[in-house]
Amino acid sequence: KGAGIALSIIIDPRPLLISQQFQLSAFVAVAAREFFARYAGPGVTIKWPNDIYWNDKKAGGILIESGIGSKTDNRWIWAIAGIGLNINQDSFAPDLPNPVSLHQVTGQTYDTAELARALCAEVDAHFRLLLTKGFKPIHKQYLDHLYKKDQAVQLKKENRLFEAVIKTVRPGGQLVVQHGVEEEYSFGEVEWVIR
Repeated sequence: KGAGIALSIIIDPRPLLISQQFQLSAFVAVAAREFFARYAGPGVTIKWPNDIYWNDKKAGGILIESGIGSKTDNRWIWAIAGIGLNINQDSFAPDLPNPVSLHQVTGQTYDTAELARALCAEVDAHFRLLLTKGFKPIHKQYLDHLYKKDQAVQLKKENRLFEAVIKTVRPGGQLVVQHGVEEEYSFGEVEWVIR
């Protein structure tokens, strides 16, 4: 209790098309990154598709659950954004490879309920930005803070490990990498290898 933020936000996604699911994921990630950076300072990035990193350590993550109508009524009905951020933890389970908390970054202890309210306000502000200004400014912020952009990383596709340079993330959410040739991957097709 009081160690971190673990909350779910119900979002009415109906202004967006089902094909624009990455827009919802990206705006939540941008809002969570901006919120965490407000306290942690520089070095806060978004690891594709929507983990929050401080330097090379994971500060939090986001999961989006969606409800879609029937086969004949293919509408986006609801979405729930689950956001978890490490706030006051001093230590973590040894099997977690690279966690970090806001307390470890700043040396301060925080009121997690107060911060959760501030995070919700940030998510709401970014949703309004998406609805009023479109995806372009959200996508720009996402790319401006993309973890390991223009750097080589280890990736895994099925049983194949390979090194590639992170180039960008397309507006549809595909990760674009360069390793000899340019390739793009949708979420779930490739995973990061973090040591």
